[in-house]
Amino acid sequence: MEETPHNCPGTGSAQAGRGAACQGCPNQRLCASGAGEAPDPAIEEIKEKMKTVKHKILVLSGKGGVGKSTFSAHLAHALAEDENTQVALLDIDICGPSIPKIMGLEGEQVHQSGSGWSPVFLEDNLGVMSVGFLLSSPDDAVIWRGPKKNGMIKQFLRDVDWGEVDYLIVDTPPGTSDEHLSVVQYLAATHIDGAVIITTPQEVSLQDVRKEISFCHKVKLPIIGVVENMSGFVCPKCKKESQIFPPTTGGAEAMCQDLKIPLLGKVPLDPHIGKSCDEGRSFLVDAPDSPATVAYRSIIQSKCLCEPCESRWLWGQEVT
Repeated sequence: MEETPHNCPGTGSAQAGRGAACQGCPNQRLCASGAGEAPDPAIEEIKEKMKTVKHKILVLSGKGGVGKSTFSAHLAHALAEDENTQVALLDIDICGPSIPKIMGLEGEQVHQSGSGWSPVFLEDNLGVMSVGFLLSSPDDAVIWRGPKKNGMIKQFLRDVDWGEVDYLIVDTPPGTSDEHLSVVQYLAATHIDGAVIITTPQEVSLQDVRKEISFCHKVKLPIIGVVENMSGFVCPKCKKESQIFPPTTGGAEAMCQDLKIPLLGKVPLDPHIGKSCDEGRSFLVDAPDSPATVAYRSIIQSKCLCEPCESRWLWGQEVT
């Protein structure tokens, strides 16, 4: 059976640094050498670069299409409403970069300066970086194997001139593959505050989210909490609530209780969310009275996100 990318053989294995799971890992050469070779120097370089970044939050999802990038974008929008808070949004979804579209930055380009790549700024206190800015057309396909994806993420973390940043939000692709391993391993020495995991209520999504939680456990990535997206639909006229995606096994709430991790909140469906994202606008501004906006703000203003260093859950155990 072929190894999956997250299935590290371990440093003591004969396959260390040589197995399929090792492709793209920053420590591949060290493991393959048995100990004599130095680790990827980028790890120390990134550690030094990240000294100016106070908090690092990863946004994960096991399943695609659950609203992960939408949440990442609106978390960035909400934090940047405080003009004294410096926010950076990094899109490492190499093959499907949607952040430029959602943030209204399609067509923008990355510029090089003496201190590295300059992020694209939506506001003076909100910088964005994505592989989407490096493509000649938003329709261009990125057809890369793991090592090249790893190299791109390394450049984003090491070569972008982020400056003094209060929050770095990292939007990841769905799954538990190359991009996730790379960003966790490169940031491991810099203290990641934790991961926010996005799901929808139905079991087909929760199955993959459990895998994401298992991934966090294996790589010792603390979990800030889970957000249940598309959690019901409130009719704007009659105010009646309908379950578009029925939580047949209890939804995120039951899963979080079972796994002893925090449920940060539930965001109902609102057609205006998609419209705002397509137009590159903040839904929080476009529809301030929507139940979805209220839910977003409640989640973003929760203690778990507003005070990232207070506590985290590592496989059901609270850590400080």
